[in-house]
Amino acid sequence: MEILRIAVQKSGRLKDGSMDLLKECGIKFNNGKIQLKTQSTNFPVELIFLRDDDIPEYVQDEVADIGIVGENEWLEKEKDCRIVERLGFSKCRMSLAVPRAEEAEDISWFQHKKIATSYPNILANYLKKNNIKAEIHEISGSVEIAPGIGLADAIFDIVSTGSTLLGNGLKEVTTVLKSEAVLVAGNKLSPEKNSILEKLLFRIKAVSNAKNNKYILLNAPNESVDAIAGILPGMKSPTVLPLKEEGWSSIHSVMEENDFWDRIDRLKALGAQGILVIPIEKMIL
Repeated sequence: MEILRIAVQKSGRLKDGSMDLLKECGIKFNNGKIQLKTQSTNFPVELIFLRDDDIPEYVQDEVADIGIVGENEWLEKEKDCRIVERLGFSKCRMSLAVPRAEEAEDISWFQHKKIATSYPNILANYLKKNNIKAEIHEISGSVEIAPGIGLADAIFDIVSTGSTLLGNGLKEVTTVLKSEAVLVAGNKLSPEKNSILEKLLFRIKAVSNAKNNKYILLNAPNESVDAIAGILPGMKSPTVLPLKEEGWSSIHSVMEENDFWDRIDRLKALGAQGILVIPIEKMIL
């Protein structure tokens, strides 16, 4: 039987998110903390644990069939593999930053400046797109110290909260890229491995749909049912059940959580009572 080999980060936030996702997909592993690979006990996949910046190359070279990696690493490495699904976790942004004393209002400030980064390809493509000529210094490690030691005028790096920039006397000028975890695949998967990948994607999408939606239950007077149904469309249409109390119905529906908060006042104005918002574990469309 064919096994689909998945490359995941060997440690860090991306690994935690990857393992949580696979667990939510019902895929189980018996793995110790020091194992470099492990096979699922209930699904035809095997994990190999790698440095995140090595994952695109391993997928390109068919050492792994697919990989879970940050979109920024996939873009930077420019390897022959494709994104098959955006996963919605490990989100960050990549920004240009300068010393706080500088009056840099937009991208034009970077013309003919020196910029330090660990992501020269992403930066070079962005500068070229915006007709900016700058000198790129590729460094690894603590990029934030480059302006302070005179190595560069500015930096281009990953930003999560901005606290590291602040601690090094820097400020963001512009966001170049918003990144998240993505599932990448090679271009030479066998039909059998493609079939396993499709089954995995089916599970991932069911988990993702559930996270973005909530199950809504409420009671409403019968004269408001049609109006409320227009606010709570559900996957096809809401379920409406009569209550024991005459003139009232229970309405069940599914809605994106953010939409619910935008519509709550309209529901209450139509007489909705006893509104419950319940998490959904899996959602198959």
